[in-house]
Order: sequence, then structure tokens, then C-alpha cells
Amino acid sequence: MKSFLMKSAAAAVMAWAVTGAQAQELKIGYVNSDRVLRDATPAKNAQAKLEAEFSKREKDLADMANRLKAASDKLEKDAPTLAEAERNRRQRDLIDQDREFQRKRREFQEDLNQRKNEELAAVVERANKVIKQIFESEKYDLIIQEAVFAGPRLDITDKVIKALNGPASK
Repeated sequence: MKSFLMKSAAAAVMAWAVTGAQAQELKIGYVNSDRVLRDATPAKNAQAKLEAEFSKREKDLADMANRLKAASDKLEKDAPTLAEAERNRRQRDLIDQDREFQRKRREFQEDLNQRKNEELAAVVERANKVIKQIFESEKYDLIIQEAVFAGPRLDITDKVIKALNGPASK
């Protein structure tokens, strides 16, 4: 549906551009949002902030996974010599530890995704303000953020990244 709407909008713009081309020059720009979110300094800062915020929990989860694996390997190695009651007790302990690990991993992923969305939203909001400023100051008729194809002449992504990286946007 979104693709259909984008194609319809692009067709309408092109039809308008062809009919209006004789009257005045149409000024269109294109911004590659993925590149902005990957290359702009605020996006890189957000990524670094997230890594710093979540690195300890990620390390703790990795340590927990290693301990769980070691305990599982030890049980597998010791199982033939263990009494059935002891083997069953260790298996239950492993199952409980695995459940706890899965719960913590799921919580970690949910927290990370939420914070990533928050940080991305802030970067997108700043980028949109910069795009609007460029739109108004350079008198664009249309700036598109998602396009199937866009020639390099229309690409203003570098302008947006440069403006985001500049001291005025901070």
C-alpha cells in the first residue's frame, strides 16, 4: 500500500513537473534517510550512547550464557556416574537457570529496542528540522525522503548530514 502511494505521488509530481516545466523550473530534492541515520554525528553519538548504556548488561548476559553452557556440559559429562535423583535435581536447576537467562535476555532486548527507538526518534526529529530549514532557505518545491530511484543531482543528503554535524544543530 505504501509503495503504491509513493508511486502514485511520484507519478503525480512528474505529471505536474512536465506540465509546469514550461512555466517555471521545479526544484526537487531527495534525502537518503538511511544514510543520515548511519553517517550523521548525532546518529553516531546516539549509537555510542546506547552501546555504553547497555554494554554491562550485554556482558552480564554473555557471562550467564557461558556459565549455563558450562553447567550443561558438566552435567552431560557427569550424568553417567550420578545417581538418578542428583541428575534430575541438576537438570531442574539447569532448566530454571535457562528460564531466568531467557527472561533476562528478553528484557534486555525489549529495553534496548525501546531506547534505540527513543534515540532514533530524536535524531529523526532533528534531521526533519534541518530538512525543513533547507527546504525553506533554498526554496525547494518538494523534498522526498523515500524514492525508488533518484539521480545524484537531486540528492541533498550530504547537505543534511553537514547541517546536522554543524555546531548550529547541537
